[in-house]
Amino acid sequence: MLLDTHVLVWLAQEPERIGTTSHERISQAIASGDASISAITHWEIGMLVCKNRLKLGRPPREWLEAVLTETGIAVLPINIGIGVDAGCLPGTIHGDPADRLVVATARAMEMPVITADRAILDYAAAGHVRAIDARV
Repeated sequence: MLLDTHVLVWLAQEPERIGTTSHERISQAIASGDASISAITHWEIGMLVCKNRLKLGRPPREWLEAVLTETGIAVLPINIGIGVDAGCLPGTIHGDPADRLVVATARAMEMPVITADRAILDYAAAGHVRAIDARV
């Protein structure tokens, strides 16, 4: 399972925002070593903190290292295939590069992305990626 950036933040800071079923699925994925984030999540969190759109209570690198260590969530690299796929995704999805890389990572790894992002959920409904609504 690939956690979208906001789901990682919710898991660490506001777990009540995650639906009961999704929280159970995340917990199971973490327990079995099957929970991951895309490497773009590091960039996205850093950018959100620097733009004062996200408060973590400590520097983003320190926060990320602590969350990943505590949960055992893996970081998946962005390789050539993921990068190219993110630029050429089939169908219609918005142009946010972080979201496109998250979707491309989920597609490449053949895993669902857990998100509350309406554009990604709609993209999944069109059959282009598997997704789980984090609010459920």
